[in-house]
Amino acid sequence: MDYSSQRNNEIKKAAAAALGNFDGIHLGHLAVMKETLAFAKDGLVPYMVLFDEHSLKEVSGKTPPMIMTTEDRAEIISEYGLLSYTVSFKRIRDFSPERFVKDILIDELNVKAVVCGYNYRFGKNASGDAQTMRELCDKYSLDCKIVGEVDCENSAVSSTEIRRALENGEIKKANRMLGREWSFKAEVIHGDARGRQWGFPTINQKIPDGLVLPRFGVYASKVIVDGREYIGVTNIGRRPTVGTDYIVSETNILDYEGNIYGEIVETKLIDFIRSERKFDSFDDLAAQVKSDIKKIREVNTRV
Repeated sequence: MDYSSQRNNEIKKAAAAALGNFDGIHLGHLAVMKETLAFAKDGLVPYMVLFDEHSLKEVSGKTPPMIMTTEDRAEIISEYGLLSYTVSFKRIRDFSPERFVKDILIDELNVKAVVCGYNYRFGKNASGDAQTMRELCDKYSLDCKIVGEVDCENSAVSSTEIRRALENGEIKKANRMLGREWSFKAEVIHGDARGRQWGFPTINQKIPDGLVLPRFGVYASKVIVDGREYIGVTNIGRRPTVGTDYIVSETNILDYEGNIYGEIVETKLIDFIRSERKFDSFDDLAAQVKSDIKKIREVNTRV
């Protein structure tokens, strides 16, 4: 459902607005979302105000890699019971902090309460911060809740830190900061069927465009097929022994038999096993894959 259109066309009920980039829905974002939901007891409709592009694009000239797709983000937002409202960033990028509050939050969305993180920035050139928001909320008689730092492993949870962890293969750390396993959904495409020849058939998936790329290598994984979860062995990279010229996710789904070509499957990464490397022969590669499967079965007995 297009909640943006819905919000424009309905009789506007008083709302509570969660503010931020929300580019990964991590533990810090979840804290903001939960505080926004708490205003429902006051009769306010909980909304997340989203942008159609990342605000950092204006600063660096490029959008940082996504931690999750916009479709997966929308699904999580809905699961938590919030509605969403998308604003064109180009439309508001030159707004002063006060104009954003007045024109967008108050006049357009009928916001009566605002929730943001301690490090929230808004307005032209990110000139406003969380304290600015508090002062503006006081001026316009809005409730304001500023959520403090959420820590994990002695560091603040942030999308930047999660991207760094994923790129370094620190998947367990990334998952703890997210509060769930990092995953992606993609269509199962045809590969070269080499794994099937070796006795462990695999599914191939292309990681969605724009998504952050985890460190190339082998991961213990979970794969969701027709609503059921299976243990998987996932290799992400270019398969240097085979010589693939594109990045692919290749997963052997343990204890599963079936043809799922063309289906959308969710792959979750749970533990980094080893780096991707080139083997001297396909026999050596096959032997390593068998060793990986044995190790991942052991990993999953401890998960």
